[in-house]
Amino acid sequence: MADPEKLFRVDVVTPNGMIYSHRGSIVDVRAIDGERSIMYNHVPLLTPLVISEVKVKRSREMDSRIDHIAISGGYIEFSNNVATIIADSAERARNIDISRAQAAKERAEKRLKKAREKHDERTLERAEVALRRAMNRISVYNTKGH
Repeated sequence: MADPEKLFRVDVVTPNGMIYSHRGSIVDVRAIDGERSIMYNHVPLLTPLVISEVKVKRSREMDSRIDHIAISGGYIEFSNNVATIIADSAERARNIDISRAQAAKERAEKRLKKAREKHDERTLERAEVALRRAMNRISVYNTKGH
């Protein structure tokens, strides 16, 4: 008989509320110091995350499906077999409006160009962050094979 699958809860929370709450066997995140994979009974941790994709591998009963979530940075805290991701914004791949994401990318590219021409460092930094966020959303959307 196969070993019972070890699952833990994964929650993604933003200022707008709970975006995601399911049980998973592995969660992959990108921390500021590199990739992290968290499994059942992982040591407790609290670490900042960058603008990236979060992948949650679901249970064997769910055919080990992987849920993809675009986050705009934040933190992950893991303890007592609960992974909580707190982000300024987050979207599941299936909820991403690709036309809005493309429009955001185009706006950010225009702001970036203007900021470079004017040597406006503050606007340049904000435009770079907006561009990374838009490109992350597009990438996560495309990961699902849309």
